[in-house]
Amino acid sequence: MATRIRLQRHGKKGKAFFHIVAADSRAKRDGKFIEKLGTYNPNTNPATIDINFDSALKWVQTGAEMSDTARAILSYKGVLYKNHLLNGVKKGALTADQVESKFNAWAAEKDAKISGKRDGLAKSAAADKAARMKAEADSNAAKAAAVEAKNNPVEEVAEPEVEAVAEVTAEENGTEDVVAAETTTDEAPAEESTAEAPAEEAGEEETPAE
Repeated sequence: MATRIRLQRHGKKGKAFFHIVAADSRAKRDGKFIEKLGTYNPNTNPATIDINFDSALKWVQTGAEMSDTARAILSYKGVLYKNHLLNGVKKGALTADQVESKFNAWAAEKDAKISGKRDGLAKSAAADKAARMKAEADSNAAKAAAVEAKNNPVEEVAEPEVEAVAEVTAEENGTEDVVAAETTTDEAPAEESTAEAPAEEAGEEETPAE
């Protein structure tokens, strides 16, 4: 009987999650299985994978086939790498202590990468949320300003009438001209009388001499 490690679909439309199972290769995808090895939820970022490492490693060592997705998941969790190191022990290339040391170093590096990705996603989400809140606050402020301007319109200040000022100036100039003309008229007879007076006096003085 050929054994195959594959995914068994569960959940609902648009929100599917999967069970990782070891099953007979002739069984239906969602039919009977031999052993459940873990779960895989692709709806989160990063995807959530919970797996029984020892059981999965046992099936891999016994030669179980794997679907493409199951192979990627087992590689991501380090099952295939651990199997590779154990094969090196069988060949005499490595010792058990070296296998544990190498695998622990790989696992620590993998965890650091995953943690870094989660932190980056969290920071991006926080920055995106802050940007959306700022945009919403600016929009609300603009709407409030528009409503305030609509409710309290600014009164227009009337410009001074240039024509009225011109008329007043003209009237003032006309008055001054009239005053000047009257002054000139009053002063003119006085000058004439003053000029004629000596002539009359001179004629009166000459009469007795004759």
